[in-house]
Amino acid sequence: MPDARFFESAPGLSLADIIEVTGAVLVDGNPGLKIETVAPLIHADERSVAFLADPKYRSALAATRAGAVFLTERHADLAPAGCARLVTPAPQAAWADIARRLHAVRQADHRGEARPAQLEDGVATGPGVVLGQGVSIGAGSRIGANTVIGPGVQIGRDCEIGANVSLGFCLIGDRVRIGASTVIGEAGFGVAGGASGLVDVPQLGRVILQDDVSVGANSCIDRGAWDDTVIGEGSKIDNLVQVGHNCRLGRHVILAGHTGLSGSVTIGDGAQLGGRAGVTDHVAIGKGARIAAASMVINDVPAGEVWGGQPARPMRRFLRETVWLAKQASRRQGGPDE
Repeated sequence: MPDARFFESAPGLSLADIIEVTGAVLVDGNPGLKIETVAPLIHADERSVAFLADPKYRSALAATRAGAVFLTERHADLAPAGCARLVTPAPQAAWADIARRLHAVRQADHRGEARPAQLEDGVATGPGVVLGQGVSIGAGSRIGANTVIGPGVQIGRDCEIGANVSLGFCLIGDRVRIGASTVIGEAGFGVAGGASGLVDVPQLGRVILQDDVSVGANSCIDRGAWDDTVIGEGSKIDNLVQVGHNCRLGRHVILAGHTGLSGSVTIGDGAQLGGRAGVTDHVAIGKGARIAAASMVINDVPAGEVWGGQPARPMRRFLRETVWLAKQASRRQGGPDE
């Protein structure tokens, strides 16, 4: 279930209601079954509706405990016994529609009447700071001018939050430093094709910044689609860095400026990425690995290795190939001076 500090959950919908909303066709299910939440296949239980949009996740479908699942007619026979099948040509878009109805984002009421912000001793807030309901800020933390902190956000002690920062859907540890104009907790980039065009998929996770994390100015860290985006203890993120939804960084990771991580990237403890490095979705970078500046990582990187290039590969191989190409170009041109 999404965190109640950030999302308001509706009472639930019956499968009959879901059919009426989405136009899906119910196969082998009880129309009266009540669905209380949405979830991915691996997290779903009998109260949940999940979806299968990509057949590579058929093993997760076979093991799911979901009460119902959206899928195409082609994949309808893959659902396990006891799981109601909601057949639709656009499973993820249908799931997104139900997610919006069951889990609405808590809207900021900056009057703070329902759940006023709680500030411990020594908290300093600059001019123009806006605090949502239920915000908690630990002792000794300083909040820069014009920063906006959304409902339910928790900030630890002795943190330094710069000016014009936007914080939402996040839990922040102690001694965290966040540079000016950084945005943490915005929706990750989730899009599905529906009958009427592209549909934004609700992002129902959070961002967790552990103790002693540093995030530079003008960086963006997206909240998770369902699981959390996690930045591990002591990690250092430079200016102008993008961290996509569901990324998980270990402890003491370094991301230099202009690095971009796509969704669901995993980075092990002590790994380092040079400036302007890019990583495609669902890639794992091992503990202590190093990625050269301006590299594009499209495959998993083993622990302790140094990779570079576009696409990135082991550094020695990259350098050998670069030297070979230079020699070939020189020969074709008649020598190095031509």
